[in-house]
Amino acid sequence: MQLLTPVNTNERIVFMDVLRGFAILGIFIANLGPGFSWYTESAKISSPWLLPAADHKMFFLHHMLLEGKFYSIFSLLFGWGIALQVKKGIDKGINAVPTIRRRLFILLLLGAIHLLIWPGDIVFFYALLGFLLLPFRKLSDKALLMTGAVLVLLPILLYAAKMYWQWLSAPSTYLFETGMKVDGYLTDNKSQEDFMNLMRKGDWWDVFKSNVSGFFFRYGDLIFQSRIPKVLGMFLVGYALGRSGFYKNILQHKKTLYYIIAFGLAVGLPANYLLAQSMFLHGNEYYNLEMNGFKQTVYYAIGVAPLAMAYVAMFMLWFQTGMGKKLTSFLAPVGKMAFSNYMLQSLIGNFVFLGAGLGYMEKVGPVYYTIFGLIIFTGQVILSNYWLKYFNYGPVEWIWRSATYKKWQPFRKKQTT
Repeated sequence: MQLLTPVNTNERIVFMDVLRGFAILGIFIANLGPGFSWYTESAKISSPWLLPAADHKMFFLHHMLLEGKFYSIFSLLFGWGIALQVKKGIDKGINAVPTIRRRLFILLLLGAIHLLIWPGDIVFFYALLGFLLLPFRKLSDKALLMTGAVLVLLPILLYAAKMYWQWLSAPSTYLFETGMKVDGYLTDNKSQEDFMNLMRKGDWWDVFKSNVSGFFFRYGDLIFQSRIPKVLGMFLVGYALGRSGFYKNILQHKKTLYYIIAFGLAVGLPANYLLAQSMFLHGNEYYNLEMNGFKQTVYYAIGVAPLAMAYVAMFMLWFQTGMGKKLTSFLAPVGKMAFSNYMLQSLIGNFVFLGAGLGYMEKVGPVYYTIFGLIIFTGQVILSNYWLKYFNYGPVEWIWRSATYKKWQPFRKKQTT
């Protein structure tokens, strides 16, 4: 059976790389919150990098404008990318699915490695759901969009069901309990405070052992939050977007984009404001399956995806302008080597904040870690642009492609004189 070959550089849709680079920035700043910095407003710590009043406002804005929106954009791009691979196979008379499955399997392995670096990884989860996406490819574009919308809204029903039948939380509860057992066995942690002290004072081997058990806590949380339908729903929307060639005919779809922007802002902004407000006032009630937790689920379901889609639509329109394309094209190299940059962000985040590194854990608030994130991302933009002058791919992408196609891909660019 003939297999699909790698996509040549000149075949790439530059806009996708630009949008992916933009998403990587938003994801990094969102992850710098509790994920890397371990910031919490309730912590009684004195630090010059904490500005209580300003940090509170910035943290609120992060929840309202960033949290969930950029991983939704990344999910959209993931489905879009798979659609282009399938379409390329069809155009060449080749069955692309075996290659895509192998690509997803290699991504799964790389995601597993990243999980051991940082348990907040999302790549492993994307690879798993990528296998679930493939059977949906036979649906029409309209059916994909409708199914995607239903899946995005499904967490409302699932949360309500768990409020009445708490046994439905058994899978996430089992993973949490397993994580506690593994954590106790590997690190002798007996409480959350023991774990936090280990992160503050432990070495890198302690961090590694905690990340092993962190896998179970991470996936228990993803299941509890109903991330499977959320992410799969955005995959389907992205797949329909990629297969339909929507972006290639964007001038014919300007009216649709304006509708998406209007709806996304009119519905998404108020819903995300209410979501952020509820998370600040009633954050703990979500995991207790209380009514305020249900309200948060509703706000999230009706607000996050529409606002993310509005961001994408605005980016599409802006990229069509000469100034917009000029100002954003520098993001393309970051997006082209997105996985390498994503892993680099994890390494930097661990080194700067954990006790095994520089030890800034809990000492930096949203104002300063947002500035820090922008500085690091600027460095990644410079590094990515420089790197791709001499290499065809980022290092992780090169390994991924080479393993997918069972052949070492050309890494260094041929220098012309």
